[in-house]
Amino acid sequence: MSNAKKILVLEDEPSIRSFVVINLERAGYEVVEAEAGEVALKLLKEQPDIRMALLDIMLPDIDGFEVCRRIRGTGSKIGIIMLTSKTQEVDRVTGLMTGADDYVTKPFSPTELIARIDALYRRIGDAVVEDPGRLVSGPFVLNTRNRTLEKNGERIRLTQVEYTIMKYFMDNPGKAISRGDMLTAVWGNEYFGEYKIVDVNIRRLRLKIEDDPAFPSHIQTVWGYGYKWGND
Repeated sequence: MSNAKKILVLEDEPSIRSFVVINLERAGYEVVEAEAGEVALKLLKEQPDIRMALLDIMLPDIDGFEVCRRIRGTGSKIGIIMLTSKTQEVDRVTGLMTGADDYVTKPFSPTELIARIDALYRRIGDAVVEDPGRLVSGPFVLNTRNRTLEKNGERIRLTQVEYTIMKYFMDNPGKAISRGDMLTAVWGNEYFGEYKIVDVNIRRLRLKIEDDPAFPSHIQTVWGYGYKWGND
């Protein structure tokens, strides 16, 4: 099996796909190409060493959102970046809510694209170097060895980003955390995205862990500032 950093690029427009592939290969990635959603899902099943996926939204069969949902539905924790429209805010929010880790808006520069991919790949790579242990808070147990979360003994499926957010919260119980601090802690110093990515991931995480996401008791909002982990 190759030791190269392996990424799937799902894009139906040949010229854009070629542009992305060339720049990724120059940056040291091994690229697997797909022009349709069903093809991409088949390749991911056949090649489990793919660590990341770059998904376009508009595709000839199923859209990129559905591809993302199906990937996460298998429990896969690969890194996922959506290619979204610059004018459609709903695309970015929908992509994150379906399980994407980040988004890049079209048109994009090669430098921006590679920086986003490199940053996410580093976060995925960090998954294998954590010290074994457990964090316990109320009904939650976060296992830092296998990066899993349980609530009342039942496993909750998390993406890598969601896991990192949960760990940051549970490392800082009762502490008000600004959106800027959360952005840096989870996405890294080199990330220059919007605070919205924090808010959408918090919304997605609440849907998974709260008894009533409309009235969250664990991830509490600190109005005008950020969030804190409820110290029940």
